Amino acid sequence: MSVSGSSISRLPLVFALAGRVLPLLPLQPVLAASLYGIQKRHPQIFDRLGAHAAKRYGLDPTDLPFAFVLKPRRVNPTVTATRSLPRQIDVRITGPLAALIGLVDGSCDGDALFFSRDLQIEGDMEAAVALRNAIDDAGIDIVAESVAWMGPLSPVVERFVRGVIGDPPGQQRSDLTSKGGSWS
Repeated sequence: MSVSGSSISRLPLVFALAGRVLPLLPLQPVLAASLYGIQKRHPQIFDRLGAHAAKRYGLDPTDLPFAFVLKPRRVNPTVTATRSLPRQIDVRITGPLAALIGLVDGSCDGDALFFSRDLQIEGDMEAAVALRNAIDDAGIDIVAESVAWMGPLSPVVERFVRGVIGDPPGQQRSDLTSKGGSWS
């Protein structure tokens, strides 16, 4: 699978520019609802992390003007949007949003992304691998799960989000639709 920088979709510039001027506060309830739903439908993710559930993970999409801090605690996990990652994080994972999502939902080879430098990981590598393995073992489609709380609107929102994010690295949207599949 090709994961060179040219094959990874980037968010359209208009969304990156809007993210620079729009406040992040309205994003917080959306993130909270998404994480709550994932926790309720896939509690094994949080259980599988073990001691790493207490770690703070910084997710830094290079094509967005903000980042996310994930605290995947078993009780009351949180994800927060922030303009820049704090220094007190255990793991920092940086790369284009499509690569980060592809890593999570299994459509990308994490090792290939890492060795091609499309994805950078700093800090506690054991915690990063534990998070990746816990999510991978759950077999979730992170985009679908993130919008599931929207009920009957979730399929429309999911198509919109996938259109904005772009194709998972190494695949074309036509590859997915012609096979009747999704990212995962």
